[in-house]
Amino acid sequence: MILFEMNISKKITLLIIIFISLFGCKTPNKEAISLSELTISQIHEGYQSGEFNSQELVQAYLERIENMDSVINAISMINPEAIKIAKALDEEFLKTKILRPLHGIPIIVKDNINTKGLPTTAGSLALKDYYPEENAFIIQKLVAAGAIVLAKSNTSEWAFSPMNTESSTVGITRNPYNLDHVPAGSSGGTGASVASNFGTIGLGTDTGNSIRGPSSHNALVGFRTTLGLVSREGIVPLYLRNDVVGPM
Repeated sequence: MILFEMNISKKITLLIIIFISLFGCKTPNKEAISLSELTISQIHEGYQSGEFNSQELVQAYLERIENMDSVINAISMINPEAIKIAKALDEEFLKTKILRPLHGIPIIVKDNINTKGLPTTAGSLALKDYYPEENAFIIQKLVAAGAIVLAKSNTSEWAFSPMNTESSTVGITRNPYNLDHVPAGSSGGTGASVASNFGTIGLGTDTGNSIRGPSSHNALVGFRTTLGLVSREGIVPLYLRNDVVGPM
């Protein structure tokens, strides 16, 4: 009835508006970022080509964590500043056209390594309210290289077990390749996270087998670094004669 009461010009205008809203040209959505086995060099190529930026990459990882981690239970805490940090790195790259060695690379950090503004619990309720005032030395170096601390990962309590990853803060972490299996311990949260493509790379600690075991169980490459060559400052100790920190 409304259409019949309008004059011809208004009818035409209304029909054009309806047609455009239903069938008009739309800007195609950017193709979703494929996170599976995405490497640092591939990410930097994506930044340089304009295929995506670090904000979009961080958002893609966060969405994957949201969709999958309820089953795997590898993440203990998301960094609420991750997008803000990524935005600053994107702006830096636009100005300088230079990528730092780990520019915009989202990393997963084991929850016994101090990260400013995020809890470091070592998997224990005794430290559930402990928020470090500064980053561990190794985190300082990674951040200076451009890395983004995306999340903290579950660890066996006090990093004590090399066999499984179970804490009083988060509970049991599952192996993403088989939920009935363990991801080993105590860096199993990092191992399961990286294997699940929740972040590009991760940090673990190794006293007896805790980088090597989770790396093996989750089909990753991990390095137990040489004692004394990488600083352990700001890392909850287990056994100082053996403790090291390394990448996965």
